[in-house]
Amino acid sequence: MKYENEVKISLPREKVVRLFDSEENLFKWQPELISFEHISGDKGEVGAKAKLKYTMGKREIEMIETITVKNLPHEFSGTYEAKGVWNEVKNYFDQIDDQTTRWRSESYFKFSGFMKIIAFLMPGSFKKQSQKYLDQFKAFAEEEA
Repeated sequence: MKYENEVKISLPREKVVRLFDSEENLFKWQPELISFEHISGDKGEVGAKAKLKYTMGKREIEMIETITVKNLPHEFSGTYEAKGVWNEVKNYFDQIDDQTTRWRSESYFKFSGFMKIIAFLMPGSFKKQSQKYLDQFKAFAEEEA
């Protein structure tokens, strides 16, 4: 499954990227995030791995993030692996003008086991969840400014 999401943020790209590239800020715009634990590599750099725990409804989901590209302010990309799910997310930050940034996100998923059934029955829920995170970040970033 592949899809794209985007949001326009009323802030300069440098400010958007600074807010985005902060482990501490993750908890401010991803309220479902329970914990973020660095597990290997140079923290925040290409090759680094981290364990993320989220609440999704009544369930707790654990995933491993691996940073694959860190070319800020232009791109930050990574893979996210959880039980039955492999997800690659490519994030691009485009400066529209001095006070506006477009965050464009490309997501690619592979599923196995039970998650294949979930993805087949509810494909729109994945794109909706991705858009929710972009929108939550926009609200957080514009409020921080």
